[in-house]
Amino acid sequence: MAECSSPAPDTGPDRASAGTAPAVPSWLVPRPRLTDRLARGVLGPLTVIVGPVGAGKTALALEWAHTRRLPGPLAWVTCDGRAEQSGVFWPRVIGALREAGVDLPESLTPEAEPLLVAALAADLNKHGEPVVLVLDDFQPAPGSPIAEGVSSLLRHLPGVLRLVVLARRDPPLHLHRGRLTSEVTELRTDDLAFDDRETTALLAQHGIDVPKQTVSTLRRRTDGWAAGLRLAAMSMEKQSDPERFVAQFAGDDEAIASYLVEEVLDLQPDGMRRLLLTTSVLDHMNAELAVELSGEDAGRHFASLVRENSFLQPVGQGWYRCHQMFADVLRMCLRHETPALVAPLHRRAAAWLGEHGLLADAVRHLLAAGDRDQAGRLIVDQLAIGQVLGLTRLRLPNDLTRQLPEQLPAKDPEPALLAAAVARVHDDDQLCVRHLDLSEKLLADLTAEEDRVARCRLAHAVIRMDQARSGAPHEARAAAADAESALAQLPHTALAQHPEILALTLAIRGGGELREGRLKAAEASLTGGLKAAGAAGNGALRRDCLIELALLDALRGRFRAADELAAQATQPPLPAWTVAERSQAALHLVRAWVELARGEPGRAQRELTGLRAALSGLPDAFLSETGSLVAGLATAVERSGSAPVPIIGDVVAASRLPRPVLRAVMPACASLLDSARQRVTVTALPRQPGAHPALALVTAPPAPTERLSARERDVLDRLAQMMTTEEIAEELYLSVNTVKTHLKSVYRKLAVTRRSAAVRRARELQIL
Repeated sequence: MAECSSPAPDTGPDRASAGTAPAVPSWLVPRPRLTDRLARGVLGPLTVIVGPVGAGKTALALEWAHTRRLPGPLAWVTCDGRAEQSGVFWPRVIGALREAGVDLPESLTPEAEPLLVAALAADLNKHGEPVVLVLDDFQPAPGSPIAEGVSSLLRHLPGVLRLVVLARRDPPLHLHRGRLTSEVTELRTDDLAFDDRETTALLAQHGIDVPKQTVSTLRRRTDGWAAGLRLAAMSMEKQSDPERFVAQFAGDDEAIASYLVEEVLDLQPDGMRRLLLTTSVLDHMNAELAVELSGEDAGRHFASLVRENSFLQPVGQGWYRCHQMFADVLRMCLRHETPALVAPLHRRAAAWLGEHGLLADAVRHLLAAGDRDQAGRLIVDQLAIGQVLGLTRLRLPNDLTRQLPEQLPAKDPEPALLAAAVARVHDDDQLCVRHLDLSEKLLADLTAEEDRVARCRLAHAVIRMDQARSGAPHEARAAAADAESALAQLPHTALAQHPEILALTLAIRGGGELREGRLKAAEASLTGGLKAAGAAGNGALRRDCLIELALLDALRGRFRAADELAAQATQPPLPAWTVAERSQAALHLVRAWVELARGEPGRAQRELTGLRAALSGLPDAFLSETGSLVAGLATAVERSGSAPVPIIGDVVAASRLPRPVLRAVMPACASLLDSARQRVTVTALPRQPGAHPALALVTAPPAPTERLSARERDVLDRLAQMMTTEEIAEELYLSVNTVKTHLKSVYRKLAVTRRSAAVRRARELQIL
């Protein structure tokens, strides 16, 4: 093994000697980021370094002792772990202190053990200067004489003793009390983990030079565990292709497995060993889940496992994660010792996790048990088919969709629905339809199970909606109607955790209502879909709803609002478009409307060219017809300087849009033509002698003599949308007579006598 020189020592004039510390090993990897923390921590009374076997605790402390300025003489005591005896421990401490240069009286002997701690504290107080005491592998039992004696020293020597403890588990030294007063510094397993730079240095000691990506992979595989990295490096020395070795490296490596079995697993009592092996199938565990897998007897050891095994790391809220390398070894031992137990353990874990709402973990365990059919039943029952299709921020395990099922399920509809969803993810629409057809046939045998049938039919509809929403809008709307029918048979709370289903259904329904000219209903559906898409983390659906709402505003003549919504639909973090997305064509159409409203017919025509290109591979009659209408308006506006502006009827006469849509869009068309007509009139006004040429362009009609009230503006706004008096009354929660009264006031203030004239006059005055 190549030698690695230790870092240059800090040789300041007031640096204390490393005292009784062992020599720095030649293979030590310098870790200044951690020795800096130790140097700061030792200025306080207690520093604790806790990590599993092989984490590099001792090496780190030795580097610090030999390279950093110490606050006083250092006494190093190597303990016997759990086997430590008082009659051996205290003589070691006293001897190390004397060897470090601390003057202790000859009368201080271990024979006076009951009074030893008090006498030692008194003598160290007389010393006056700080003294550093390192206890390596310090693992006394809680409440033992050794633990109580060291705790007493800490209490009585707050300004003198600087204690550094290295251990595999939390030492029984009242750490919680020290945390409250910020008098304890802690370095734990995560802190001790090697980073990429340190891993590179370790590999270099073995003459191994691999790319940075390979270094990162090795570091992740080992969780930065020092012993694992060292053992891997020793194996890599013998490999002709180190990069390939790293790609296949895991805890079942012979060197890793042998080390951990001998140093950790074989030292455990039977109950603890059984608990470790049975829970090894879990990525995360808590006490209840551990008991579910291991049984009450083994489960009683869980508290001890958490307290004593530093390979188990807390991740919050009572959950723990086992170190990756150790978990790999435990799983290997489980497979070798009791292979028939592996699949049942996965199924029991899946059942518990599914009952507690941890669906992704439950599915992962079912796949590990080879039970894909049960995974399908669980997913459909919990309405999570959208997570398979990628409609949510969180996805189900990749193993679920990595490959298509080899054969069609034969018994239950849920596996067939899962297979259809997987086929949809792979864009195999033909196979998707086959699985959907099969699930329909299998559903015929479940007529008595109403809730199950409703959940299956909802999953069926969601898959169809996702498949058809880009290429077959009519089929997508039919599927959305089926989804709403299925939802009506489920509890109202069923969708609480699955907003993606609501988002998809409302987006499709809103798009259909928009194309039918039911703008009020479309606005409600699309707004609801937008909110649900945000809750689901579905950027594509959120973008679709934004663009459809922008198109709706453009049809109503609200071009500024349409422009703002279109801008939102193109801002990060919304995803990029795929090749086949209808919303891209709709965005071109919205932008054409907006450019036309700005008086830029040329730019509008360029957006319409983009619309036609987008529709070439994905036809949409509604967008195409609306684009033709905008094109006619743009042509009329472009010719307005040299020819009379046509009336609205001439422009819409050839349109094949549904009558309700034409009725809704005519005010916007009229507004654009009126603006063009007004520009022609204003440009033609004679210029007064001496007047600036620009004055002719800013001439505006006179403002009304009376301002409109807020409610009158509301009524006028609905009037521009071609709403009837009854519809205005319903939307504004007014009586019909009250609406008529407001209309009379609007007519009087605008000096008009008809609805169309009021709308036109309001646009001239820029009230609308």
